[in-house]
Parts: sequence; structure tokens; C-alpha cells
Amino acid sequence: MTSPTRPRLYSGPLSMFGAKAEIALLEKGIDAEVVMVPFDMKRLYEPKHPEVLRINPKRQVPVLVHGPVEIFDSTQIFEYLEDIVPDPPLWPRDPVARARSRLLEMKSDEVYFPHIVRLMGLQQAPDDPAAIAARAGASAFYDAMEAELGRGECLAGAFSYADIAFYMAQLFGDRMGAPMTEAHPRLVAWRDRIGERASVIRVAGAMGRWLVGEGRPIPAFLDRLVRASRPPPAA
Repeated sequence: MTSPTRPRLYSGPLSMFGAKAEIALLEKGIDAEVVMVPFDMKRLYEPKHPEVLRINPKRQVPVLVHGPVEIFDSTQIFEYLEDIVPDPPLWPRDPVARARSRLLEMKSDEVYFPHIVRLMGLQQAPDDPAAIAARAGASAFYDAMEAELGRGECLAGAFSYADIAFYMAQLFGDRMGAPMTEAHPRLVAWRDRIGERASVIRVAGAMGRWLVGEGRPIPAFLDRLVRASRPPPAA
């Protein structure tokens, strides 16, 4: 999609929710400007970007600006993108499948990811009871998603926002010490399939490169995306 008013997305190099919105823009073929706000491992997002502060009372990325539209929250951005560019659909058009996809996207953000956020603050204390409980919660979620996936290629039929959300969430889960294991073979195969998409290679690969540049370890599946996203050497 091209428009006289080009959408602008404010994201961050290590923003899981911003990456969700970036992938969705690419999948929709929307020509958007992506602004990476200042971020480092010590100060995080301080100082905050003034446009993020102006638009989002939660003071967080992602924020999308498109003409008179100024919105935040990755799910709200998904809904807006679906309205302005219905094809290709990233919410299933069948009402039952669409409800399932929306529920899974919400669960990724609000049921699974809080376990991972808890682990972020406990990286130096993996035996803390709170860390043990968070890993157990993540594992239980994987068990449920393994059953949910069944024999399908994607989480809710065709590729959807649910796949985008959980792919990025589990990437952070793996990094924080709650990886999927051999107990979840269908999910691991699903992750490999989603990781072959050009949008995911571009966005997650860039995140992986940023982490490597900071001297941070990355999981093997993300390293494959880093290598796949590198430009070919000059002739």
C-alpha cells in the first residue's frame, strides 16, 4: 500500500510489541516509515521519545501515526491495519476462526508473556521460586498451544496475527530461559515454518543482529534468521 500520507511506526530495537506491528506492516505490503526510538540495555527507553510521550499515556512503543490517526498498542494497530488494507487478511474472515485467532493473540500477550516479563527480572536468580513458577507457567502454555495447533500449519487456520504475536513472544521466552522443548514438536515445527516468512526474517533477524551487537547470546533458531537476513556480500 502506498499513500500520500505515509504511516509512521515508532518501535524499538528490542520491543516485542513493536516487532509485531512491523511484521504486520510488511505482511500487508504497507509502505511505512519505521522510527527506532533510543534504547540501550542500561537506561532502556530513557529518555522517552517525545512523540511516544505525546500519544501514548503508557509511555511505550509501538505507536502508529497515519494522517489524523494516532494509536498505540500492537493489537489496536492490528485492527487498524486490517481496516485500511483488508487483503491479505490477517484476521480470518470466518467468524469462528477469527474469534479463535483473536483469543490466541490476546493469550500470547496477556497470559503467556507475563511469565516471560517475570523472568526478565530474575535472570540472576534462576532458582528463585518466582522464576521456577514462571517457567512452569510458560511450559503449561506451550502444552496448551501444542494441543491447540493440532496438525495445522498455523495457529488459527491460515497465517494470522495470532502467529505473529506468539512467534515474537516465544522468541523472548526462549531468550529468558523458558524455551519450547522436544515435548512440543508441533510447536517447534510451527516456529520453523513461521521463521521462513520474509517479514519475520527481516524483523526478527534485525532484532537478533542488535542483540549480537550488544554481545548478548541468541537462540539457534534466531541465529538462522540473522544469517538469512544479512545482505549478500558485494560482488
